[in-house]
Amino acid sequence: MHNLGTVFQFEVRRTLKKKSFWITAFSFPVIIGVVFAIIFFSNKTTSQAAEDTKNEKFSIAITDKSGLINKDLVKQFNATESTDKQASIDQVTAGKLDAYFYYPQDVSKERVEVYAKDVGLFDNGRYEGVAKMLLQQSVAPSVDPQTTSILQGNVGFSSTTYKDGQPFDGFKELIAPGIFLVLFYILITMFGNQMLTSTTEEKENRVIEMILTTIEARTLIIGKIFSLIVLAVVQILIILVPIVVGYLLFREQLSLPNFDLTSIPIDPLRIAISATIFVLSFLLFTGLLVAIGAATPTAKEAGGYFGMVMVFIFGPLYAVTLFLSQPDSVLVKILSFFPLTAPIPLMLRNAVGNLSHTDALIAIVILAISATVALAVAVRMFRYGALEYSRTLSWNTIFKKSAKKL
Repeated sequence: MHNLGTVFQFEVRRTLKKKSFWITAFSFPVIIGVVFAIIFFSNKTTSQAAEDTKNEKFSIAITDKSGLINKDLVKQFNATESTDKQASIDQVTAGKLDAYFYYPQDVSKERVEVYAKDVGLFDNGRYEGVAKMLLQQSVAPSVDPQTTSILQGNVGFSSTTYKDGQPFDGFKELIAPGIFLVLFYILITMFGNQMLTSTTEEKENRVIEMILTTIEARTLIIGKIFSLIVLAVVQILIILVPIVVGYLLFREQLSLPNFDLTSIPIDPLRIAISATIFVLSFLLFTGLLVAIGAATPTAKEAGGYFGMVMVFIFGPLYAVTLFLSQPDSVLVKILSFFPLTAPIPLMLRNAVGNLSHTDALIAIVILAISATVALAVAVRMFRYGALEYSRTLSWNTIFKKSAKKL
């Protein structure tokens, strides 16, 4: 094991020198930045368009059969009153009039009719907006402000929920432990292929024979696994730091919600449970993907197994509503305790607060054992499959060679 440090440093340096690693690592923050930029410019353009529309004048004719429209408002909009509906529609059709509003006798039973000149898909809505505003402002003086607010849905509500006798905000409670779920999802999605190909690269290049003449197979694979863990930490930092810095510097420009970090509840136990599940789950799938890479002769063949692993990891997302509404159901228990499907259900349930301490303890023990077994199997499979260039290593081969060695 005296070469472990050498292997570790070599793997980390080699990966950090690859352009593909940095492209993959920065792709997520860049995508987030592009999305935020699109939102920012979209909001800016929409606001500017709304302001331009507000200041833009257009000719309006109105027929009011309901008797609700305020005459003074009609004058403020420089609108004219019309008694001939069809003649007004003909003027709009001929382009002599921009818009014509027809208010029926009973607006609660009949529709208000709007006829207008086309000014573009997104700007055509301004006509209906003006017609509605005329109606609302006309009837507003006849209704007290409180009733108006209720009818317009402008009444604010303040809700306080309690759990175990203490105020409880479910959304804020899930933020701190939920971060680990988001990190796990991103890390496996973006870093999974690196884990898979870490053991196939030397095999495909046919240099593994020379490496194994100076370094023991067990030392080589353990060094690779340690390097993957460190590289995963680097990738997490690359993802988080730009997002946090961008939020702090450009929150106001992007109209992002202001999160008061001091108001986020910190439950040390729930955070510790999520962190433990995250670490054990990452080690489990690191061992599993490294083992698959060690057992297959090429990265192409390993890719097929990688798809199966992804199904196990992200398949439970289809039952996400079940984790939230029926955490004690049999299916939820099975998905939470089966190692390959457990990470997302466990971290999600812990984030929303319906993972009991007993279930958490049982699941952590299962994940710890599974991760240990997966890493041990990865080491063993690499030891026997490192020189297999033409076929996938079978379990029968491993067990036979293990038995002979014993």
